[in-house]
Amino acid sequence: MDINTILAKCDHTLLAQTATWEEIKAICDDGMKYHTASVCIPPSFVKRAKEYVGCKLAVCTVIGFPNGYSTTETKLFETRDALDNGADEIDMVINIGELKAKNYDYVENEIRALKKACGDKVLKVIIETCLLSDDEKIKMCELVTSAGADYIKTSTGFSSAGATFHDVELFSEHVGNGVKIKAAGGISSIEDAERFVELGAERLGTSRIVKIVKANE
Repeated sequence: MDINTILAKCDHTLLAQTATWEEIKAICDDGMKYHTASVCIPPSFVKRAKEYVGCKLAVCTVIGFPNGYSTTETKLFETRDALDNGADEIDMVINIGELKAKNYDYVENEIRALKKACGDKVLKVIIETCLLSDDEKIKMCELVTSAGADYIKTSTGFSSAGATFHDVELFSEHVGNGVKIKAAGGISSIEDAERFVELGAERLGTSRIVKIVKANE
């Protein structure tokens, strides 16, 4: 697979608590140079990043991150604020406890509310697969589809594990029409990135692919 094809699917990511504006600006530079799908950055940097990149690069940010247990109203406020600041894409974390309690209406309605707030902007739904059973993952495929979100996403990268080939295969078998897949967390090689794409991932949340490409120049 051509490396540019892989790069075009990467959300070039920096979500570390210690991230500085200079570091965020550097990944924006990388994103523009290597034509990544977006940069995925903390909400506090969205306004500056969008002013910096303009129309040259999509800016993605995270909502309810990383634990997902903010109230729906809090997530809505975060989403609207991010969009007002210029975010092009929103990656939200579900309320995992409500899913495990089988409060499916709550989970679905929250996703639907955030998608309504996003309008034509992209909404990706992080379900934190490492904390879920396969049955719960399958249920989330159903809920994400029903709620009208654009993507189902494996992981925050801040829990006990990240994306697995098994989870992307499972998503591919169970998401509905129009729902795409984002694999994120622990994608550390070109070979792994290529495999995730082959299994059905349309996006890859990673910082390492660009670093590997730069190191090999």
